[in-house]
Amino acid sequence: MRLSTLLPTLVLTALTFAQTISGPTDCLPAGNYNLCQNLWGRANLHSRYFMFMVGIVFRRQSGVGSQSSTLTSSNGNNIAWTTNYTWANGPNSVKSYANVESSVAKGVQLSAIRSAPTIWTWHYGTQSQGIRADVAYDIWTGIARSGAPASSASSYEIMIWLSGLGGIQPVGSPVAQGISVAGHTWDLWRGPNTNWQVLSFKNVGADITNFNVDLNQFFQYLIQNQGVSSSQFIQSIQAGSEPFTGTANLVTSNYSVSIGT
Repeated sequence: MRLSTLLPTLVLTALTFAQTISGPTDCLPAGNYNLCQNLWGRANLHSRYFMFMVGIVFRRQSGVGSQSSTLTSSNGNNIAWTTNYTWANGPNSVKSYANVESSVAKGVQLSAIRSAPTIWTWHYGTQSQGIRADVAYDIWTGIARSGAPASSASSYEIMIWLSGLGGIQPVGSPVAQGISVAGHTWDLWRGPNTNWQVLSFKNVGADITNFNVDLNQFFQYLIQNQGVSSSQFIQSIQAGSEPFTGTANLVTSNYSVSIGT
């Protein structure tokens, strides 16, 4: 068969595999993961209200815009995906957290983890000037083996910021600065959110676009230095981006995470 005959078939196969989701709560199963839009902070999603004058009710908007996410490939424990968004207004409000969540790396106590290897290779295909967004892991733990993220089952939200653009900051305030964990330098922020504590490792320096580490090093640091109990269970490991304002195409060419006991 001539190469010119073969190429169109190969290109067609790659294109037909890609699947795009665009709804605010859309999720797509893919190997060991779920790719989810999670547009939790967009305008009109939470029915937040405030009163202005007697008898008049207005809806408070955190921003306006749109977003879609596309699964580009999935093979067992490896996944590639993109997310495209345009968000405006509410410059200090998160609009979404499009992410992939592992369906298998969960339900293990921190004390039982021997390793938690992860690889995340990503880049911005395009981005507008002055974009405000992070690229980060969002890891949830609790006293129960299972529980939904950001719920009554949550004890800790552990974030690992590989990028933070536009002057945005994590929840809380710095409790340790210039610490070395997993071969990189971080500032650690801590603060409350609803019924859980947020612990955020914020990268010091340039974006980390090729991240290949053992997440257990972060867990052990928190156990030894921040009073996190080793009896906590991993309830969810997510990886994605929180945009505040701007337009971008975020491309993940390779991502994986697992837990070894």
